[in-house]
Amino acid sequence: MGENLTIRLRRSRTLLFLLMCCASFLLQAQEQVPRYGYKVINTYPHNINSFTQGLLYHEGFLFEGTGKNGQSSLSKINLDDGEVLMSKNLSQRYFGEGIEIVGEKIYQLTWQSHLVFVYDKSSFDSVGSHYNATEGWGLAYDGEHLILSDGTATLQFMDPETFAPQRSVQVEYAGNAISQLNELEYINGEVWANVWQTDYILRIDPATGGVNSIIDLSGLSEQTQLGSSEAVLNGIAWDAEGKRLFVTGKHWAHLFEIELLEIELAGL
Repeated sequence: MGENLTIRLRRSRTLLFLLMCCASFLLQAQEQVPRYGYKVINTYPHNINSFTQGLLYHEGFLFEGTGKNGQSSLSKINLDDGEVLMSKNLSQRYFGEGIEIVGEKIYQLTWQSHLVFVYDKSSFDSVGSHYNATEGWGLAYDGEHLILSDGTATLQFMDPETFAPQRSVQVEYAGNAISQLNELEYINGEVWANVWQTDYILRIDPATGGVNSIIDLSGLSEQTQLGSSEAVLNGIAWDAEGKRLFVTGKHWAHLFEIELLEIELAGL
């Protein structure tokens, strides 16, 4: 019963997002934005037991933060074979969320504990923590601020030294606030955000919160084994030097390098 309810909720959220987008196209055509599909370039192993909450590519390695009480961790991973090179488990009372690297530090959010853990990047030794007033979902870094999602339509820009909010934007598309923003990545001046329980990634203008384009990854989950009813798309990593884009999901058996393909929109 619980699994069926989860599946129905996921489908309902996806349908709601699709209806919102369709209504936006029909009612406010002047606000159409580019849409992208994808082509799979490479496929890599991913731990199907990992409830992926944060993902990034840094200095040739993947870093992943996972969730669930008693299963939350931070790991440094070899991309090609999925070997875990270094790992740190969170206490059972913490539900791990998004991660980000700033300088020699790694930040890891918790979901509802209002704590942000800070680790030494090289050793995963704890070097501090911060208070976070909201829920913690996704985390990215724009070179100046940590960018925080909390499940709402708001993105907050936080001071890395204090985790104090500096400003915020509401993410909107054609006048509609888009909530359920989850894992984040900052790529070439845009915030990329998974929309929880959908197959969509939004590319967001960090200055205004406007949606610049929409990435539709429908069908990608069918190209891997799924480990649970909660196995949804979540996880974006960008190799800035190699210009490679990686995506995965919670309880997915694979991580994919993809290339975006622009979808031609029919005129109204």
